[in-house]
Amino acid sequence: MRMKSLLLAVLLGGCLTTAQADHHMKAKAGMADPNQAKAQQMIDDAEKARKKAASVEGEWRDTGKKIKQAQAALKKGDTVNAMKLASQAHKQGVLGYQQATAQKELRMPGYVKY
Repeated sequence: MRMKSLLLAVLLGGCLTTAQADHHMKAKAGMADPNQAKAQQMIDDAEKARKKAASVEGEWRDTGKKIKQAQAALKKGDTVNAMKLASQAHKQGVLGYQQATAQKELRMPGYVKY
C-alpha cells in the first residue's frame, strides 16, 4: 500500500514538473496567452464603435470607462475579464449609435411639454 502511494506521488510530481516546464518554455519563447490578441482586437473594435457613436453624439456614459477597464485588465493578464468588458463597451457603442440615429428625426407629440 505504501509503495502505491509513493509511486503515485512520484508520477504526479513528474506530471506537474513537466507542465510547469512546458509553461515556462512557452513563456520564454514569447508565446503569450493566445487570447491576448483576441482581447486586444475586441478592445480596438469597442473603441471604433465608441468613436462612431460619439460622431453622432450618441456615446453612452460608461463606454469609455469600460474600455479603460478592459485595457487595464489586459495589462494585468486577465484576458477573460478584458474580453468581457470590451464586449460590453462594443455593445454600448453600437447601441448608442443606433439610438442617436433613430432619434435624430424624433417628433414629439403635442401633449408632451418640454
